[in-house]
Amino acid sequence: GALLGAAFLPLADTLGRPFGFAVPAGAEYLKQVVLWLAFLGGLVATRERRHLSLSTVELFPDKARRFGRLLAAAVAAATVGILTYASVVLVLANREEGRKLMGGIPVWVLELVMPVSLGLMALRFAWGASERWPGRVIALSAIPAAFALGLIPDAVAGLALPMAVFFLAALILGTPVFVAMAAFALFFFFRDGLPVAAVSAEVYRLISSPTLPAIPLLTATGYVLAESNASLRLLRFFKSLLGWMPGGLAVIVIAVCALFTTFTGGSGITVIAIGGLVYPMLREDGYPEGFSLGLVTGAGSLGLLFPPSLAVILYSVVAGTRDQNVPADSLYLAGLIPGLLMIAMVAAYAVRRGVVLRIPRQSFSGREVLAATWTAKWELAIPIFVVTLFMTGTASLVETAAAAFVFAMIVECFITRDLHVFKTLPVALIKSSVLAGAVLILLSAAMGITSYIVDAQIPDTLVRWVQTHIESKWVFLLALNVLLVIVGCLVDIFSAIVVLAPLIVPMATAFGVHPVHLGVIFLANLELGYLTPPVGLNLFLAASRFNKPLTALFRYVLPFLLIMALSVLLITYVPDLSLGILKLLGRV
Repeated sequence: GALLGAAFLPLADTLGRPFGFAVPAGAEYLKQVVLWLAFLGGLVATRERRHLSLSTVELFPDKARRFGRLLAAAVAAATVGILTYASVVLVLANREEGRKLMGGIPVWVLELVMPVSLGLMALRFAWGASERWPGRVIALSAIPAAFALGLIPDAVAGLALPMAVFFLAALILGTPVFVAMAAFALFFFFRDGLPVAAVSAEVYRLISSPTLPAIPLLTATGYVLAESNASLRLLRFFKSLLGWMPGGLAVIVIAVCALFTTFTGGSGITVIAIGGLVYPMLREDGYPEGFSLGLVTGAGSLGLLFPPSLAVILYSVVAGTRDQNVPADSLYLAGLIPGLLMIAMVAAYAVRRGVVLRIPRQSFSGREVLAATWTAKWELAIPIFVVTLFMTGTASLVETAAAAFVFAMIVECFITRDLHVFKTLPVALIKSSVLAGAVLILLSAAMGITSYIVDAQIPDTLVRWVQTHIESKWVFLLALNVLLVIVGCLVDIFSAIVVLAPLIVPMATAFGVHPVHLGVIFLANLELGYLTPPVGLNLFLAASRFNKPLTALFRYVLPFLLIMALSVLLITYVPDLSLGILKLLGRV
């Protein structure tokens, strides 16, 4: 319901604009809907244990993992319990203001979703600490213990270093990233004598972002396509178009994986769903097991730079500052050639392997191309529709995302009929809410720690330190590449953007790196991080999906890792690959 509301409000404005119609107070209601999406989605993500976390926990033995689960749950329950209290304080303060939306609905009533959802999340974290009651009781008792620490502020304030180490240990052992960030924010606000309600108040900085509603809408669009048979139709289309090439099927896999990653934001659906579909086809066509697994794993990280990629929008939201804006449309334009370069370099390797292995090719048939294009016309139309609508200025990014979401639902429910409106569509939307809720809750927590970081002038201190120790812009970019790849293999891309972008943007600006070029470098490196041993996310997903040892996947994926690393270096050190289009359009 919240997703449909988030789609209806901007779409009604788009359709009504030519007639001078707009939804009264639509923008204010949309903010509240996004608030509900964030916290209800976060609640679903808690239930499904799908909050974004470090992938390092898989490296520990079972006993350490069980301990980590208990510690992570206790920290999460305690932190979210305090956030519940902070949000209650915020709601009561807003109740005193008496602000109402059009129709007479008090704002504070709608804001109750925050304490209610957070309270249920705290209980759910405690319940998931263990399969047995003693573990659950320990996790639950962490909540009053955390409040008790608040009674001895002087003692707690002197524990900055031990608390930081404790939070980091919990993070490594499986505490969700949003919990760790919120815990740091709450501790530092408390230490400095600031009210913890300030952390919850930062949520309003988040929901006031004009592009934020695009995140859940585009996430839902990707999941609607993933739950349908769109992948089969797209596979047939690319096979008819490219099957005649040497290594044609491998190139087709790259194209289909890149397209799906574009829509699903690198959330793992590509490796799990599309990989499971195309891997048997590659083996049947004569490709070796190692090459097939490496290709499916590597191709699953391509496509993050193309519209309507969720990562691009998130970076635009997070990296934008009071001094400079990083528009999502400029990032999409700048990422076009770098994204195609990465795909072309991987495809060139696939073609070469096809020639060496003498893989048989299918003959080109214009009739089959036309038939396959006609079959996949609706899915192929979605990216064209999104780009045209947005780039022509006909609709804003949020309105475009709403139109794409509605378009995808209409296509898959009423035209192709792959999804049933009341049976399978809600399942797809709930699945999308897991990712969207996890990302939005992460952003909410990040606003608190970011506010403290800015107030403490930490970015300025880092800029001065970097300028003192690194004199060359190119050395800085190389160090940035290394840092981002390491972070990208440890943390999911959304967490990496939220945590690092506010810190890196000021440093890059000091070295004269264009903010849009920086965004492309940032995302391209994080794509590479998905494949980087020992804990790249796609490596774990592929190992799980195909029941293969991680060490074998390291070997299989190495050629693709090296090729993508070379493309990332080209993107980094040849700025015109990113900025050339913007210069031609007069936007730089």
